[in-house]
Amino acid sequence: MVQEAINGGAEKSQLAITVEQLIAVNPYNPDILPDLENYVNEQVSSQTYNLDANLCLLRLYQFEPERMSTPIVARILVKALMAMPAPDYSLCLFLIPERVQIEEQFKTLNVLSHFLETARFRQFWDEAAKSRHIVEAVSGFEQAIRAYAVHVLSITYQKVPRTILAEAINIEGVSLDKFLEHQASNNGWVIEKGQGKGQLITLPPTEFNHPELKKNTADSVPLEHITRIYPILG
Repeated sequence: MVQEAINGGAEKSQLAITVEQLIAVNPYNPDILPDLENYVNEQVSSQTYNLDANLCLLRLYQFEPERMSTPIVARILVKALMAMPAPDYSLCLFLIPERVQIEEQFKTLNVLSHFLETARFRQFWDEAAKSRHIVEAVSGFEQAIRAYAVHVLSITYQKVPRTILAEAINIEGVSLDKFLEHQASNNGWVIEKGQGKGQLITLPPTEFNHPELKKNTADSVPLEHITRIYPILG
């Protein structure tokens, strides 16, 4: 069954329901291609996301290459970037022909993906600023990437310098102050006293930035697994 992530808990649109029904009946029917393309545009405008429907469309493009819409494919990839740290971008890219990937806009998206995967956020924002015509066509892009950057910082740092945070989320000055106030009020961040670049922000403890919180059982090998090995070794 197609699963859809809808921001804010909004109800599914009629188009979303229709697409789910069409995919359930026959996901390889080329006649549903226009509906899937319209659904991509709806995801862009309504800030919703449906990976399964987008993958279905990319698979149909493989069978109907002459009907491929590169603007639609670009929007799918931008939406996939916004879903990081999920591996959606790679899943989508695998279904896109190399002849399409060598086009300039897709080269740019691949570069942006690489910068995000390697947490090179300064380079990412610099490159994104040069390609606003691609990324700003999709509503909520910057907010989604900032959420991903915060996720990366939260599993990396116990305390993050203000300068590192500012670089990762591409916010400075008063806007950053307001962002920090919101995080402190709603997500348990602790802002150390002090001003300027030397300020430190304490992030909530997790099993990633505080290894002692990780359950020991996660690293152990169950006894039944060991007993299964004995006959093999014998």
